[in-house]
Amino acid sequence: MRKLIIQIPCLNEAETLPATIKDLPRHVEGVDRVEILVIDDGSTDGTAAVAKACGVEHVVRFTRNKGLAAAFTAGLDAAVRLGADFIVNTDADNQYVGADIGRLIAPLVAGHADICIGDRNIRTLEHQSRPRRVLQRLGSWVVRQVSATSVPDTTSGFRAYTREAALRTTIVSEFSYTLESIIQAGKRRMAIAHVEVRTNPSTRESRLFDNVPSYIKKSAATIVRIYASHEPLKVFSYIGALVFGAGFLISLRFLYYYFTGTGLGHLQSLILSAVLMIVGFQILLIGLVADLIGGNRKLVEEVLYRVRRMELVTDRPSRSDASAASGGISPSDTTVG
Repeated sequence: MRKLIIQIPCLNEAETLPATIKDLPRHVEGVDRVEILVIDDGSTDGTAAVAKACGVEHVVRFTRNKGLAAAFTAGLDAAVRLGADFIVNTDADNQYVGADIGRLIAPLVAGHADICIGDRNIRTLEHQSRPRRVLQRLGSWVVRQVSATSVPDTTSGFRAYTREAALRTTIVSEFSYTLESIIQAGKRRMAIAHVEVRTNPSTRESRLFDNVPSYIKKSAATIVRIYASHEPLKVFSYIGALVFGAGFLISLRFLYYYFTGTGLGHLQSLILSAVLMIVGFQILLIGLVADLIGGNRKLVEEVLYRVRRMELVTDRPSRSDASAASGGISPSDTTVG
């Protein structure tokens, strides 16, 4: 029996959550069972209670706010433990049309992709200002370049994962999961598809995109950090070569003046070139060390993946026992510190 779990990260979404849940399909082609999981990221407005009242099967609650990335990761972990074969992530503000979930998971069900991203066609989003649309398109282009993928809407939160893809996803950013997960998946050679999806009229302003300079700063830091963790030698080689090259050019300038007989007053250039060339060489050495560390990171990620799979196997008997003891209903409300 194939199971789909739709996860919804929430922070104070008691007002918008009922409409979002109502819009979600309970029958999707290609799967036998559809369940809903709400991750309450430390809400203070009773979001978890509203979710239960709306008939949500599973709720994970944080005792305090941990951020969107942590809520997304907790949702993936809970979903695979609950036996999900496919996991769809959607926003709690009902931004995405729930009926498009079937279209979103179709490449996964057919075995053509590990991850599928919903493309909102950013150019047509009327509820967003033109500068925001331009900024998101620019950011998506940058992510496509560093991840070697073709995803047109990298900031879309409407996305689907297979169980294997979810088990291999590790988010370290505290800001958002959208950019990091795509770069990570691209570097791991996962099959990533994208389909066009529809959006509903905006119900509120974005909480992640309220300050443009701050968003640019955090997004740029996330992209650089994740790319550098997967391609450290390339990143440090570029930086080191740039610094070393600057020093080398300055040394050529000094040599020119020296051999033309006017180099006596350009000793500062010689000192500067020597410093830059030494620093550039040291950066290259740092790149080599970082590349070795990157190799260890791959081993750690593989170990983490295997541990997660082992946990699923060892948890299965306990989940079955709990289900039998409760008349076939497994525990559905979890509080996380």
